[in-house]
Amino acid sequence: MGIDKPDLLIFSGNAHPQLAAEICSYLRIASGKATVGRFPDGEIDLKIENDVRGVDVYVVQPTCPPVNDNLMELLLMIDCLKRASADRITAVIPYFGYARKDRKDEGRVPISAKMVANLIAQTGIDRVLTVDLHATQIQGFFDIPVDHLFASPLIGDHFRKMSIPDLVVVSSDVGGIKMARAYAKRLNGELAIVDKRRAGPAETEVMNLIGQVEGKNVLIIDDLISTAGTICDAAGAVKKHGAKSIYIAATHPVMCGPAWKRLAEAPVKKLVVTNTIPVELPERFAVPVEVLSIAPLLGEAIRRIHLNLSVSALFT
Repeated sequence: MGIDKPDLLIFSGNAHPQLAAEICSYLRIASGKATVGRFPDGEIDLKIENDVRGVDVYVVQPTCPPVNDNLMELLLMIDCLKRASADRITAVIPYFGYARKDRKDEGRVPISAKMVANLIAQTGIDRVLTVDLHATQIQGFFDIPVDHLFASPLIGDHFRKMSIPDLVVVSSDVGGIKMARAYAKRLNGELAIVDKRRAGPAETEVMNLIGQVEGKNVLIIDDLISTAGTICDAAGAVKKHGAKSIYIAATHPVMCGPAWKRLAEAPVKKLVVTNTIPVELPERFAVPVEVLSIAPLLGEAIRRIHLNLSVSALFT
């Protein structure tokens, strides 16, 4: 008797089924079938429809807004697959939420990233695949293998094809210097840094600009855009210092609260993001927006993990 059972299956919760479908399309496999619904009281009810015994399984679920719902769906799907005797389970978390609190920087606050890492690991999962963590040290919060991918090859190639002359890559804060330097090297551009201080949980104040942007075209890069306060303040600062065209790029378009309004009012020529999170553009948005698909990067990483090949080749 022949055996035609697949040895690789990809499932998705409600967070980003379109991305999971794109990954399956890249890998030329059918999507795994799962029913993820709600009980009348709001509790999550789910069922895996495929036989997963002995299968290498991947759950695609960014923990984007609504963060708690998507995180709980991920935990329950992992538990369900574990109890169904999947051979290996990998959580594909393109955007890892609760990452801002990665250390105890003042009294009486949690280290949320560590707690969430513990929750995920305690389900019995085998490994995690993620993209552009808000803080790279979060990898160490897991006691299981973590494959941390970067969107810089994808976003960098996009801007390299645009052939922007006199380019300066700007970090919107001191914490993003390493990322900005990597983009500057990839694009053969110069580097500048916006020095800011935080005036509140969602408010920042620009203090100084380190570097020369006068008469230059500027690319402001960050790992995520939440309320867009930091990145729009940076755009205003470089414009004030004589920058010509200003481009903004970020991996994770969280876009909370006044983000779209701020971006529409900022002196920005183009916004480039990836689809680690579902992107819903507002109507009649004045700034051109380019959404790059992260699916080929994740799909290739999944293929390499499944075949026990090196993933580090994707970091260049």
